[in-house]
Amino acid sequence: MIARKIQTELSLLAREYKIVTITGPRQSGKTTLAKMQFPDYHYVNLEDPVVRRLAERDPRDFMKRNSAPLIVDEIQRFPELLSTIQVLADGNDNKGQYILTGSHQPALKSCICQSLAGRTAILELLPLSIEELAGAGFATDRDDLLFKGFMPQLYSEKMDPTRFYRNYYMTYVERDARQLANIRNLDSFELFIKLLAGRIGQLLNFSSLSNEIGISTGTLEGWLSILEASYIVFRLQPYYENFGKRLTKSPKIYFHDVGLAAYLLGIETPEMAARDPLMGNLFENMVVAEAIKARFNAGKQSNLYFFRDSNGTEIDLLLASGQKLHPMEIKSSRTWHPDFDKHIRKFRKWTDRSGKGAVIYAGEEEQSVDGISIVNFRRTSSMM
Repeated sequence: MIARKIQTELSLLAREYKIVTITGPRQSGKTTLAKMQFPDYHYVNLEDPVVRRLAERDPRDFMKRNSAPLIVDEIQRFPELLSTIQVLADGNDNKGQYILTGSHQPALKSCICQSLAGRTAILELLPLSIEELAGAGFATDRDDLLFKGFMPQLYSEKMDPTRFYRNYYMTYVERDARQLANIRNLDSFELFIKLLAGRIGQLLNFSSLSNEIGISTGTLEGWLSILEASYIVFRLQPYYENFGKRLTKSPKIYFHDVGLAAYLLGIETPEMAARDPLMGNLFENMVVAEAIKARFNAGKQSNLYFFRDSNGTEIDLLLASGQKLHPMEIKSSRTWHPDFDKHIRKFRKWTDRSGKGAVIYAGEEEQSVDGISIVNFRRTSSMM
């Protein structure tokens, strides 16, 4: 099993809280993480219809038969169980009594706010990071990663990425989308997902999408919320304050797993990834997702943004840390070019809050130019 960077934070939280909830995409490794970290805990999976019916019939008896310490998998399948867990957790002072996992963010968080407010810590486990793959001895070439993505099962079971993502995608559309909302026009919904893949790293424009699909902007906004709820995509928000300039206020769109985006774009080999017109966008997606993983794995808020003004000056990634804004540019090139840091230099002149900055690129040569760090993409997590 591949060691996960989030294990340190999980262990700490289990010593401070009675309940720890792990959320994240399907098949991102939540169950494996919980079992690996707490091998002596009892385990129940509410995805199993038989187990779920037993819990629904008599929650208190079910919990008595499955006593703490306990891992409860896919808790969103029967969120009413959270009330019983709350009562039992309040009945003693032991920490780390219950480890809960769930995939559907809004539904799960809503139930937690009602039943476990102040009683649980929440961790978000995203797919594998480059650092985790490297630590397990897997190759981390740019094009291989863009094609293969980061789902743990791909590496632990040596699965074919195209087959894996085809089944992952079909399962999502046929099951999760129907569960989260009554989507009647699946063809339009599938087109929406594929169009989002073609707009990675671009400003989100519902009007343009609406014109292409023939669906109202209100419906598309609801569909996007569904995709976010299932950890398929996420929005990177713009950073804006009074810089004396007109700044973009629309978010950018990215996928949590770049391998799924590559599949949706019809990429079937690493070579195709290298030649694809959107390779630069995919690389940017991979680095941004890597940065978010690093933040979440350390138990921190994202605090990541991008910056763009009306004149086209753009910072791909901006980390707000304390009073400092750390600007980062992302370049898919394997060769360094002096123009790569020009927007960082502009940004540093505009505000005394700017950090020195960094350029994250696909090249191997690392250096520092006027205080700006030039680093290989494999070290993205070290910049967070």
